[in-house]
Amino acid sequence: MKYTPLGNTDLNVSRLCFGCWQLSPSFWGDIDIKPWEEAVRVAVDSGINFLDTADAYGNGYAEEQLGRLMQTENLRDKFIVATKFYWNFTAPDARFADTTYDYIISACEASLKRLRTDHIDLYQIHAWDPITRPDEVARAFAKLKEEGKVRWFGVSNLNPEQMELYRGHFDISSLQPPYSLLNRTIETRELPYCLNHNIGVINYSPLFRGLLGGRYHADSVIEGARASGPYFHGEGLRIITEAVDQAKQIAVALNLTVAQLALRWTLSNPAITSAIVGVKKPDHILGSLKAAEDVLSQRDWHQLGNLFAKAVAQLETQTV
Repeated sequence: MKYTPLGNTDLNVSRLCFGCWQLSPSFWGDIDIKPWEEAVRVAVDSGINFLDTADAYGNGYAEEQLGRLMQTENLRDKFIVATKFYWNFTAPDARFADTTYDYIISACEASLKRLRTDHIDLYQIHAWDPITRPDEVARAFAKLKEEGKVRWFGVSNLNPEQMELYRGHFDISSLQPPYSLLNRTIETRELPYCLNHNIGVINYSPLFRGLLGGRYHADSVIEGARASGPYFHGEGLRIITEAVDQAKQIAVALNLTVAQLALRWTLSNPAITSAIVGVKKPDHILGSLKAAEDVLSQRDWHQLGNLFAKAVAQLETQTV
């Protein structure tokens, strides 16, 4: 496994990050916890030292399961642990955004308790909260850092203007955005901004919620929260799976699976620090490792990108 510094921090993270979003039943459905536990062990054995979760994943469930396993098997020191806050899910009716001073302090304490640890390596704001002043967020961060409960701070799903507002009050060490062959919007502004300001980038959904993994075909029935997306059914699914089939030819030439190829494509961007792999079972780790061994050539990167850009353009033309 290869490692690289995360932005302006002293954290040296693996190029693949173990993602815990799959422990969010409301989105992914219930999963068997035993294969997931084995996947954590496989990650350790494979050299993956970076874990990303959030308090909102299963309303604390993902953090609880991770904390239990790390404590039971003495794994805390094996991982750089990143988690996120933003959604206040303590109310009985519905979640709401909350980045106030009091909530950040209480949310961090709750995450520490669920994770069964005395510190969080990277604490991230899950999304932009337009009604809380950046200086209030900064006060909470300063207190958490002074007390040794958080080492570094990051953000998720923010644009450059939002990051710039925060950077006037505290250091941002990382950005966590979506990035894949089917979602390249951050190439224009966010990635150049992060390169310019030495902000690490941990991209999520590099396989576009599994669609780039090579499992599906035009007649596949994809259920759950993904089903409503235009790429996951009907003509959209046909167009994208045809592009995936063509990408398999490039993958074979490089001795990769199409999933490994899609992962390597994101990791070949110099702004990307680590790619988050969503994990339910050991195969999700073992099947991803080869992606991090190298980067794509200039020719292969652009050829692959153009293939999917044409597919996306074709779909957009048909839906206008």
